[in-house]
Amino acid sequence: MIVNGNDKHSDDLSYSSYLSLPELLSLQHRRTIAHDELLFIVMHQTYELWFRLILHELEAARSTMDRGDSYLSIRSLRRVVTTAHLLIAQMDVLDTMTPQDFLRFRSDLGSASGAQSAQFREIELISGLKDPSYPHGLSPTAVEDERLRRRFLEPSLWDSFVSLLQRRRCPALTALFDDSDRWRDLFQLSEALIEYDQVFSLWRIRHVQLVERQIGSKTGTGGSSGDSHLRATLSKRFFPLLWEARSGLTKPN
Repeated sequence: MIVNGNDKHSDDLSYSSYLSLPELLSLQHRRTIAHDELLFIVMHQTYELWFRLILHELEAARSTMDRGDSYLSIRSLRRVVTTAHLLIAQMDVLDTMTPQDFLRFRSDLGSASGAQSAQFREIELISGLKDPSYPHGLSPTAVEDERLRRRFLEPSLWDSFVSLLQRRRCPALTALFDDSDRWRDLFQLSEALIEYDQVFSLWRIRHVQLVERQIGSKTGTGGSSGDSHLRATLSKRFFPLLWEARSGLTKPN
């Protein structure tokens, strides 16, 4: 829904111009005449738009944690979780493409690969997966390279969460569970972080299934090892200490 604001040019604003639809709908450039190439392009462009929103919300969650507002952080994380469920659901659309349909244009993708998505790497970096090799080897543009280096150096969500616990004098992660009434908002924030971590694990699993359905064990585009490379990512966790804390829990009184 478009609501006119106070901008003096708002009377000239239309649905199309507000969303820059002419520009947006001109960006789907097929390299072949294959029918399903448009689906492939739209799917991945849509992913990048959702990634942009996720980064926006993760930055907000980190910022509000730094300000001590756990409730706003939880709201942003819940929006991220809902968006990630959309990312998983969108794979059902791509599953309507058969392996034969994909092969009609796959070779024309050249060295392009989803592994080169700078925004996805940003999501991993802001979430705490700071492998020193991440800012390199993605063939990014100069702008993307700068973004990745900045993300690598800046505090992660986990850093902000730990800092919040320290400022609130919460003694340990297990205290959030042992005395959840006292630390109710922090406990709920920790659960929101876990839910975010969990849904991205589900996304990784669904992604592996999608790739295996399309190309089996073939080498991935861009020279990656395909499904074996993706399977190696399934054990990744944004917040491993939150998962480990559950091992130390005992039966409540």
